[in-house]
Amino acid sequence: MKQLHQLHHPDLNMLGVTVALVVFGLMMIYSSSAIFASQQYNNSWYFFQKQLLWALAGAAAFIVLIKTDYHHLQRYSRVLIIISIVLLALVLTGIFGREVGGAKRWIRLGPLSFQPSELAKISLLIYIADYLDRKQSKISKMLKGIVPVLLVIGLICGLILVEPDMGTSVSLGVVCLGMLFVGGLSIWYLGSLIAMVIPVFGYLIVSKPYRMRRLMAFFDPWSDPKNVGYQIIQSLIALGSGGFLGVGLGNSKQKLLYLPAAHTDFIFPIIGEELGFLGALSVVVLFFVFAWRGLKISFHAPDLFGSMLAGGITLMIVLQALINIGVSCALFPTKGLPLPLVSYGGSNLAFTLASIGILLNISRQTVK
Repeated sequence: MKQLHQLHHPDLNMLGVTVALVVFGLMMIYSSSAIFASQQYNNSWYFFQKQLLWALAGAAAFIVLIKTDYHHLQRYSRVLIIISIVLLALVLTGIFGREVGGAKRWIRLGPLSFQPSELAKISLLIYIADYLDRKQSKISKMLKGIVPVLLVIGLICGLILVEPDMGTSVSLGVVCLGMLFVGGLSIWYLGSLIAMVIPVFGYLIVSKPYRMRRLMAFFDPWSDPKNVGYQIIQSLIALGSGGFLGVGLGNSKQKLLYLPAAHTDFIFPIIGEELGFLGALSVVVLFFVFAWRGLKISFHAPDLFGSMLAGGITLMIVLQALINIGVSCALFPTKGLPLPLVSYGGSNLAFTLASIGILLNISRQTVK
């Protein structure tokens, strides 16, 4: 294990952005879900309360990981991958897996349920960062350097894809390839991998009718406004209704059961409707600052493991935010990815906070 470098204060800009997004997210979850929660559970605070509990759990992990030398994670990288693979396999079984909306993404443990894919994401980033650190001299060699790590990436992404969760699988794959490229993978190998993946990606779309319908709705949602185009149309109506300053916090009309998933994957349109262009832009700016500070931490990390891990965590969170906002604005086909730190989703929030805790620990050891 590497020796611990002289510790500094964690990146305060990153810390401030994280706290701001979590607090803002809790506020918007209540605003966007209160009416739905009142109808479904007779408790307007239902989703807020659950998210708050996950936020507290995530905050505990966040604090612990800020204070824990990130090099300890390198020692357990392979253990974490094995645990993730086992949990992803268990979620597909009828014994432990919990099915919601036709997807088996959750494992239920008593009153709690969580998505193993959230653990798998950070475990895979740790594993790749460790692999690049250990195999730096071999990374340019296809057979000995790249094939072993590609098999692990393929297994993790494949298990997530089977749930099915194509959005998470594809975004995680993109981040992993980005880490390998920055870590020394030849551009020719990268191009070859992308060329091989594109036909598979196309097959996955055409093989599932609902994916084809989503793709068609992306090109022309108005061709089927009451079915597959409905959600994106309602999202655009929400964003367009907000104007510059919005209709006011709590005054959204689209959350009155018009826009599905208003507190989860489509919380951004509610932000745009209630707080206007200014509110939506503020969220974008916060993620821009997050990306800037995360990349700065990566550039100044004391070693390759820390640099790759910081870059991977930053890219994973920012890419997920970019896709979520892009889907809400009809720039990408609909994908079930939450807005990090903002959307309702307990395990996503907790593991995202844990990941940022690791990022801030790396910032404590950056080379000044």
